[in-house]
Amino acid sequence: MNSATHDNDFYAWTQEQAHLLRTEQLHQIDWQNIAEEIEDMGRYEKRQLESRLEVLIMHLLKWQFQPNLRSRSWQLTIKEQRLRLEKLLQENPSLQSNLSEVIEKVYPLATLSAERETGLSSFPETCPYILTEIFSPEFIPN
Repeated sequence: MNSATHDNDFYAWTQEQAHLLRTEQLHQIDWQNIAEEIEDMGRYEKRQLESRLEVLIMHLLKWQFQPNLRSRSWQLTIKEQRLRLEKLLQENPSLQSNLSEVIEKVYPLATLSAERETGLSSFPETCPYILTEIFSPEFIPN
């Protein structure tokens, strides 16, 4: 198959490339697209980390800044995101090396989401939670 198949029938392309790899037909491999797909898989994992941290931080902010509206749903979302992040980091330990930078990157998005959901606009300019608090099952802001 050629790279047009990659663009026109991705599933068929993946199956053929897997077959070519398993049968060691290396001269027929679509190396360029294989490399791009592997890079995309890594970016997907990083986007998962960013997205889950954004949701978690948004709910921590909502919990802290809207104490009268706290709900079991928010509490469960916080717990769920922590568990999903733990699983993601166990499966991809190299993502742990830049967690502080990722938090800095997603914090503005988390505050925008929190502003949209709460109507509040008085969130701190930088993330008020340290890394250990964000991931600690016992931590919930007051």
